[in-house]
Amino acid sequence: MEGLVVVISGFSGVGKGTIVRSLMERHPDEFAFSISQTSRKPRNGEADGREYFFVSRETFEENLKNRLLLEHTVYEGNYYGTPREFVENQLKTGVNVILEIEVEGALNAKAIYPESYLIFIVPPKARDIYYRLKNRGTESDEEIIRRMKKAAYESDFIGSYDDIIVNDDLETCIQEVYDKICLRRERLNRTHAEGAVYKRDFTELTKEEN
Repeated sequence: MEGLVVVISGFSGVGKGTIVRSLMERHPDEFAFSISQTSRKPRNGEADGREYFFVSRETFEENLKNRLLLEHTVYEGNYYGTPREFVENQLKTGVNVILEIEVEGALNAKAIYPESYLIFIVPPKARDIYYRLKNRGTESDEEIIRRMKKAAYESDFIGSYDDIIVNDDLETCIQEVYDKICLRRERLNRTHAEGAVYKRDFTELTKEEN
């Protein structure tokens, strides 16, 4: 069976990046991480092909026109999207592909791959996000307020996700994410197998009647 598209989203500072990296490090044969393409400029310390594939706005729009992106969204005037070819090639080999993307992109991916598994990572309480951002000291007060407003907007989409997982204890959260992905794929495998059996039987009965 083909691999599973796993979308992991969450509020800023909730730890989704750490969760994704841990899954990749612990289960390298089971997962591939899809690096997004963006039209924004690299920030200090970012490298092309590691955090993002950085392209011009014109190149991104050309890729959209040529249907080279699985999904895309616009955030703060910049394009973000998932390269289609990488995802499709990995799925064909049976590897699960992780997309760490925003809510709009997640719903776009679900529309293309209805069997995609959408996970939203949340903190125990909303105020935890504020203190996590404040304590890591990488954002200004204005940036923190902007991210909190963005989180309020993202909250409207949580009900569209397949699962909501609370990151209270990081290790517990990582294991829960992994276990649920495995369970989801196992169910899909079983469903497809049972469907194949019924299709075969009904096809044979149709031949007998003819």
